[in-house]
Amino acid sequence: MNIEKLNDNKVRITLNMSDLESKKVDFHSFMSNSIESQELFLDMLEEAEKKVGFITDNYKIMVEAIALANGNFVFTITRALSESSPEKKKKLHIKRKVNSLNTNKSIYLFINFEDFCAFCNSLNFSTILNYKNFYENTSLYFYKNNYYLVFSNINANLSIAKNISYAISEFACFVNSSELFERKLKEHGNEIMKNNAITTCLKHF
Repeated sequence: MNIEKLNDNKVRITLNMSDLESKKVDFHSFMSNSIESQELFLDMLEEAEKKVGFITDNYKIMVEAIALANGNFVFTITRALSESSPEKKKKLHIKRKVNSLNTNKSIYLFINFEDFCAFCNSLNFSTILNYKNFYENTSLYFYKNNYYLVFSNINANLSIAKNISYAISEFACFVNSSELFERKLKEHGNEIMKNNAITTCLKHF
């Protein structure tokens, strides 16, 4: 972890691959606002206070996060004026960006079919029409009493994938090692919706 103090109210923190692995944070958990990513932000604030005296207690905090092509993350943290009440906790506002990530596939676990349907129905209809080609590359599997939605060819539609990561986090959990896990789904799972899984769900459920 490299911490650079830009001015009295702003620091830049760069995390390399080993930092991310130790915190169990990757692109998808980062984009879905997971518990791991929240813990990572708090750990960074503590380190910034220890190393460069960047105190954030009772301050509003803006975090601008950029994911780089090499897998590293760069965070620019800015603090606003101190809150009037010293008892108030710091408030984080996190803005995420993505720069040319090499990500081709992602898989999300739904505990039940109802959660999958709820996610599909939460999507804006006009958005589905605009992103038709992206949604065509989705398949739904049933495996060990859970449902898994597989997104393919994400590299070609990374900006859309980012928006989906935000939307789906309310209903499902990201599955690590997606490429390997898809093989397990194909070998041992039951593919119940091949391609167009989201639009198929909206049509029939």
